[in-house]
Amino acid sequence: MTAESHSASTHRNSFERVRADEDDPDHKRGATAVVYCEANFAAIDGKTANGLVRHSQKYEILSVIDSEKVGLDAGAVLDGEANGIPICRDLNHALALAGSLPDYFIFGIAPMSGMLSSHERGIILAAIRLGMSVVNGLHEFLSDDLEFVTASKARKVRIIDVRKPRPKKDLREFSGRIAGVNCPVIAILGTDCAIGKRTTATVLARALNASGVKTVMVGTGQTGLIQGARYGIALDAIPSQFCAGELESTIVEAFEGEHPDVIIVEGQGALSHPAYSTSAFILRGSCPDGVVVQHAPGRPHRCDFPGLVMPTPASEIELIELFAKTKVIGLTINHENMTDVEVEAAIALYEHDLGIPVTDALTRSPERLVEMVLGAFPKLRAKLDSAVQ
Repeated sequence: MTAESHSASTHRNSFERVRADEDDPDHKRGATAVVYCEANFAAIDGKTANGLVRHSQKYEILSVIDSEKVGLDAGAVLDGEANGIPICRDLNHALALAGSLPDYFIFGIAPMSGMLSSHERGIILAAIRLGMSVVNGLHEFLSDDLEFVTASKARKVRIIDVRKPRPKKDLREFSGRIAGVNCPVIAILGTDCAIGKRTTATVLARALNASGVKTVMVGTGQTGLIQGARYGIALDAIPSQFCAGELESTIVEAFEGEHPDVIIVEGQGALSHPAYSTSAFILRGSCPDGVVVQHAPGRPHRCDFPGLVMPTPASEIELIELFAKTKVIGLTINHENMTDVEVEAAIALYEHDLGIPVTDALTRSPERLVEMVLGAFPKLRAKLDSAVQ
């Protein structure tokens, strides 16, 4: 780490900061945050901001910065339902609306490059110099950059590089301990990146908990960790030799620490996508008992890859079940570019053709997701029934 000698005493390893809420005093008192998502809110590359607007356990989101949608309500733009989070023109506008200095500036854009532009560097430095701590989900680690480290030290604020893994000497290899996890482990995979796997995983975990099935979600990407996932790793920043082992160990920690009825594992990328390998590591490391596949029928080609046609759900399901000893228990729909009538028609068509339950996690009742899981794991239903009696 280039600037490790400068920052080690004041900036603890970001993996520990994100994973352990008890080490974060701001989290205990309800940290406030502004999310930067210029020209990308409600779009694919704005998925970190989108996720935080929909769900955040860790931060109180005060506003989103996107000058192209200034004056609108973030919830209304994203899901058609106002949530009181305004969209601002710039940082000064966000600070004026906040009334006092927010605790954190969150970089809410997730470009494929994972790197900052020179303009974005200037905006983050401005936030630091105002006295805001920074949450960064990119592959470019600000705590390795002398300019950012110097600025944060001067203002006594924190830099949280969410994707920064623990030192290599502390990384864990696959051990087989996953075999001792005796509750169902369900992975939420998909046919593309940025297709809603984390959102579906979050909705499913919340619905299962509400129904009485104790569920823990394990995050595998930067957005889930920023949202406040208690258990998770940024899988795409870990050396490949340790990916399966780090995920296995995290799932075991969740199982031993929470004693849940179900563990939900957030997916990344797509197993069939040539640009990503994270789905393979998720299948290997979690050894899931079941898989839910997320698909966008209205998406003509892979995100950021116009030359790659979207796979069919049937082909992705076949590949997953050939690759791993598991079973796809359901399909969920991303309704982008679709009317509600088209969503309902797609649900009926895929249920008929695939012979598995199908739903849309955002526009249909969460009970459909619960039934998807209970139908695949009858012991969970029996446990619920016995608890009622």
